[in-house]
Parts: sequence; C-alpha cells; structure tokens
Amino acid sequence: MEDNTRVVLPGDRITTSIDTDSPVVIGPGLRQEGEHIVALKAGLLRHIPQGNRWWIENSQKRYVAAAGESVLGVVTGRTAEFYRLDIGTAHTAILPVLAFEGATKRNRPNLALRSLVYCYVTMANPDMEAELTCVNPSTNRADGFGPLEGGFVFKCSLGLCRRLLNPATPILQLLGQHFPFEIAVGMNGRVWMNSKSTKDTIALMNAIEASEYLNKDECKTLVDNLINCS
Repeated sequence: MEDNTRVVLPGDRITTSIDTDSPVVIGPGLRQEGEHIVALKAGLLRHIPQGNRWWIENSQKRYVAAAGESVLGVVTGRTAEFYRLDIGTAHTAILPVLAFEGATKRNRPNLALRSLVYCYVTMANPDMEAELTCVNPSTNRADGFGPLEGGFVFKCSLGLCRRLLNPATPILQLLGQHFPFEIAVGMNGRVWMNSKSTKDTIALMNAIEASEYLNKDECKTLVDNLINCS
C-alpha cells in the first residue's frame, strides 16, 4: 500500500489524483458521479497499485460493505437457497448455499445458526443486501474462506483490521516467529484467532490490539516483552 497522506472531505473530487490509464476500483468512502470520483466521508485517501484500488480510511465505527473485502459473518437465518449472515452492517448479508468450493445441489455445507463464516463480499450496494461467497474469485478455490471451527473472535477498529491485512504490517510476522496460531481478519472489525492454548490466544489478542498505532521497532519491543512475560 502506498503511503498517501492526503486528507479529503465529503464532496471533494479526487479524479486528478487517480491514474485512469488502467481500470480503477473504488472502495469505501468513494463514489463515481459522472466523470468524477467524489469522496463521501472525511479521512485519508489510500491506494493499492495492484488492481488500482482506491478508498478512504478513517476511524468510523459501523462497517459499510464493499465489494472485494473479506468479512467475518455469523449465520442468523437460512432458506433453501441462501444463508443470512450478520456482518455488522445495517442489514444482513446473503450467502448462497452453492457459494462454497465444490458445492452442488446434492453436496453443500449445512451451517447451523450462530456458525462463524469467513466470506468474501462479491456485491455491495447501499440499497441492497450485500452478497457473499466462500470462494476466492481469483483462484476459484476456498483459500481459507468458509466455516471457522473453534478459536476466539474479538473486535478491532476498522483501521486496525485493514492494517492487519497489509502484508507489510509487522505485528503478525513478529508474533508468528514465536507463537503458532491461525488468524482470519475481516474488514468488518472482527478477527478470529486460534492458537494452542487460551493463554496464548489472550496474549496474542492483547498484542494485536496494542499494535494499532505502533511502528515496526515498537511492535518488536512489544513482542519481546510478551515473550519475556510468558
């Protein structure tokens, strides 16, 4: 992710900042109005060159679904054709029963109510329920998406979740050098973690939450202190 510190306000036109020589993918906080891309909220304009993705990052509390993001959802209802999931938005989201790797009408997952599922947002519209899938559209494989068993779920700010999904963020790499664990980060402010013991899970959760505003050296100090105390 590029280090872009431009602050934008609702109504700002940001078309001049965007390279339109390749297809543009706009994410949360942005909307296309005619020939212009306009900011819908205040925050920092962010950009990932891969896929030419743009969005606005801020410290909002409620998640607004956006296509292309991963989320952690809880099954709240079921019909013959889809599941309804709570992903923290104003409305529930829809997960088709066939939206799993290898799923057919005769062979499909049977999710119980309150099941935790790691999903990918395929469609999002302010006036409609978001649609989810458990298949990575880039590979047509699960690649970690699907029901999650065991572990522990905790909530983080949306900004921290986006940071954890950035491969350059040091905290997960540093923790992984000393602790075996599995993690699934949802852009909706939910994080699932599974480690070898409850004690480790709590320690890892606290370290991740404390790392939100730390740089690489500070994250290393945090992890060193955690190891010394364990």
